[in-house]
Amino acid sequence: MKRNKNVYYLYLLTIIFISLSGGGQMPIFKRYYIADIPGLGWLARFYITHYVHYICAALIIGITSYAAAGYLLSAKNKLNLTVSGYLRSALIAGLIATGILLVIRNFEGYIFSHNLIIFLDLSHLALVMLFLFTSLYCFLFKKKWTAS
Repeated sequence: MKRNKNVYYLYLLTIIFISLSGGGQMPIFKRYYIADIPGLGWLARFYITHYVHYICAALIIGITSYAAAGYLLSAKNKLNLTVSGYLRSALIAGLIATGILLVIRNFEGYIFSHNLIIFLDLSHLALVMLFLFTSLYCFLFKKKWTAS
């Protein structure tokens, strides 16, 4: 399966914006005056970062579904996931699962225990950090998702 450059760049851009908007959910950008830098004021506005995060999450789910379907339908016989591919896939799956549960928590009528909410928040944050560091490692050492 030939890699689609447009999907790759959309993936990178989405990862950047989902990371920024996720950090914006915590008040760190205003607290450390990062939001005072021209062009970054939106990072201190909760509802803007909230909606950007949701839009990017939908894009990540779509891109992940597209890549998984492409792999399973056309390339499974030609390509094999590498160890780093399996690791990143598992981390993205965990991020999507915890993210969906955190969205469901916000719906009216769904009551999660405080301990579950704290677990989901910390799990989501830990998975994000693991995914970003794993992705940086794979980028620096040219680790591919798949091997022929």
